[in-house]
Amino acid sequence: MRIVNIGPDPSLAYRPNLEKSETKGKEDYRNFESGNLFSRVFNTYSLMHTNQTLEFVKQKYSEWTHCNHTQMGMMNAIMSLDQLVDESDPDVDFPNSFHAFQTAEGIRQAHPDKDWFQLVGLIHDVGKIMALWDEPQWAVVGDTFPVGCKFQNSIVFRDNTFLDNPDEKNSKYNTEYGMYEPNCGLDNVLISWGHDEYLYRVLKFNNCSIPEEGLYMIRFHSFYPWHSHGDYMHLCNTKDLSMLPWVKEFNKFDLYTKNTDLPNIEELKPYYQSLIDKYCPGILQW
Repeated sequence: MRIVNIGPDPSLAYRPNLEKSETKGKEDYRNFESGNLFSRVFNTYSLMHTNQTLEFVKQKYSEWTHCNHTQMGMMNAIMSLDQLVDESDPDVDFPNSFHAFQTAEGIRQAHPDKDWFQLVGLIHDVGKIMALWDEPQWAVVGDTFPVGCKFQNSIVFRDNTFLDNPDEKNSKYNTEYGMYEPNCGLDNVLISWGHDEYLYRVLKFNNCSIPEEGLYMIRFHSFYPWHSHGDYMHLCNTKDLSMLPWVKEFNKFDLYTKNTDLPNIEELKPYYQSLIDKYCPGILQW
């Protein structure tokens, strides 16, 4: 397996004040209009929205869901994200491994009785490991959206980034339902390819015992048009609607635990390794 170092040395991670974390209000998160990282973020989404067509997504499902790329344990996969800075994230500019432990610790504090939920917080972004195997970040990170039907207005940068996507002009795919039936269920909807679906498939392939609520959190946590804006409800079935509150609960920790107060990962590792051993043990197929 060849690892491509596309991020900074984690020892040089952004730490403007080690004694006091940067305070942000909820309104300061997901700023897609301005900021130091705007150009990088906009470029990533522009490439994503141009290239993530129905045919592209089908190709990626075929390429990645057989889990025949490598073998490794979950903790090693998490720590490999030391090498990854998410180019779609307007909130932070430090390696993704820190965000994993921040999210998990936020959930652990609020839900001490749900160890599987804590583990979901830790591993939810591990599918981004594809970017270390030469997959472009626009096919790995960022908000997701269905392909094969109309691109809804709540998608980030919707107005000016889909102009060169051929599905935008295809009458089979640019209507409200497109290729889908009403209330067909999200399990039957093809979502733009990224780390959510990939990790979900890895967990299913390896028979990991995370509850269904946790699997939904992992599979759809980047599907902001659905869980945060209420779009695509016409494609949902009763199971999707029953799982939506869990995805919304997870989103609070995924988003609002991001700050510059970086956790001591070495101190936390033994506890989270015990959760990995319980729900995703051993060497996994990726």
